[in-house]
Amino acid sequence: MLQFPLPHEKILPSDIKIVRPSSHPSDPTVLDRIKGSLIGLAVGDALGASVEFRPRQYLLEHPVHDMKSGGTWGLNAGQWTDDTSMALCLASSLISQNGFNPYDQMVRYKWWHKHGYLSSTGQCFDIGNATRASIEEFYRRQNEVKRKHKIHTDLEVDQLSPDSLKKEKFDVYCSRQGVAGNGALMRLAPVPLYFYQVPPLAVELSGRSGRLTHGDDVAIDACRYYGALIVAAVRGESKEKLLDEYFYDDHQVWFETYPLHETIVNIARGSFKKRRGYDDGIRGKGHIVWTLEAALWAFWSTKSFDEGALAAVNLGDDTDTTAAIYGQLAGAFYGYENISPKWRSILYARDLITCIADWIEYLSYSENKIAGHERIPRSRISSVDRSQQQGRINLVQPNESGSANDNKSKPPAKPDNHSKSKSKRGKSEQRPKAHRKFHLLCAGALPIDD
Repeated sequence: MLQFPLPHEKILPSDIKIVRPSSHPSDPTVLDRIKGSLIGLAVGDALGASVEFRPRQYLLEHPVHDMKSGGTWGLNAGQWTDDTSMALCLASSLISQNGFNPYDQMVRYKWWHKHGYLSSTGQCFDIGNATRASIEEFYRRQNEVKRKHKIHTDLEVDQLSPDSLKKEKFDVYCSRQGVAGNGALMRLAPVPLYFYQVPPLAVELSGRSGRLTHGDDVAIDACRYYGALIVAAVRGESKEKLLDEYFYDDHQVWFETYPLHETIVNIARGSFKKRRGYDDGIRGKGHIVWTLEAALWAFWSTKSFDEGALAAVNLGDDTDTTAAIYGQLAGAFYGYENISPKWRSILYARDLITCIADWIEYLSYSENKIAGHERIPRSRISSVDRSQQQGRINLVQPNESGSANDNKSKPPAKPDNHSKSKSKRGKSEQRPKAHRKFHLLCAGALPIDD
C-alpha cells in the first residue's frame, strides 16, 4: 500500500516512496482516464502558476505557450500550487481511509495549511480566503475538543476514533451559505474518480467534499455537476454527450433526491458555449460560476487537451485554478497519453500522482462494495435546519470582479485589491432531514461502506 507521511516528517511529495498495486489494472483504458484527470489537474495548475493574477490584457500581450518558471510565486517550471496540493490531500485520505472520511480530509487540509503537507515547496501558499477560514474554523473546533478532554497534541485529536467523534457530535462542515468560491471545485477529481463505478454516490460525495470548505448551494451543486461530468468521461461518454444541453436530464438518476441549483442547470444547458470566449463574457475569475463556465468553455471550444489548457490559462486572472478545473475533465476525456509528453516530463512529482491514480483505480468503489449495506440517503445536511429558513437562503452571485469570498492573497509585493462580492437573495428547496447513519458518516463517525 502507498504510505503517506505524517506532517511532522516534512517529506516533500517528490520524496514519497512509490509503491504501486501488485495487480494489473482491471481496465487499462479506465486507468489512462483516471491518470489523465489527476495529471491534467496538476498540469493545468502548473501551466497557470507563473501568470496567476495576471489580467487578460497581459496574457494577450504575453500569451502562455509552455510551462515557465518564475512569475507570481517564483516556482520552477512544472511546480504546482494549492489546487494540486489540496487534491493530493483529498486523494491521500481516500486511499488511506479506503473510503470517504470528511474528518480525515479536513485534517489533511489543516496539515497542508499549517505544515505545507503535500505542497510542491514544503510550504502552504496561494490559499483562498474561504478555504483558509474553513480550515481555521475546523482547527478551532478541534481545539475545543482538546481543551475539554485535556488532549495534549494535535496528532491525537487528528486521529480521534469514529466513536469519539460520534460522542462529541463533531460538525466537520466548517463553511456557510454565501461562500461560493472556486476552491471547492479545484481539488474535486479524486472523489468522482474513486467512486466512478457508482455514479449516484460519486455525484453526492462530490457535493459533500466541496461543502467542507464552501457551504453555498451553488458551490455544492457545481461540484455535483462537475463530478457527474468526470464520472461520465471516465465511463467513456463522448464529448458531444458530455456537453449536450440535455446531459443533466439524461443523467437524472445520478442526481437522485434533489435537483441542481438553477444557476448550475443554466451552465449545464450550455451557457458556456460562447464562440468569442472572453469577448462574450467568459472569465477565469474566483467565483465558482465564472470558473466552471470558463473551464467548460475551454473544453468545448478546443480539440485537444493541450490547446484547451492554454486557452484556459490565457483567459487571465485565476489562471492556475481555471486550468486545473479544466484539466480534471479534459484529462479524464482525452486520457493521460494525450497530454503533452513534454509537460508530463516537466511536471513536479509526476510519479507520485500517477501512483495515486493507480491506487484510486485499484480501490475504486464498485457496486459489490455496497452490496448488502443500507442505501445512503441523498439528502443534504446543514448545521441549520432548512425548515427554519422558510425556504430562503443567501446566495452569492459573481460580481464584476468575479469574487466570492474566496479571493487568494497575492504575494506581499502585489497585494490583493479585489473587492468583496455582494450577496443576493435566492430560493432553495427544503431538504429532508438525513438518516442518522448518514449523519454519523458525514461526521466521520462511520466508514462509507459500513
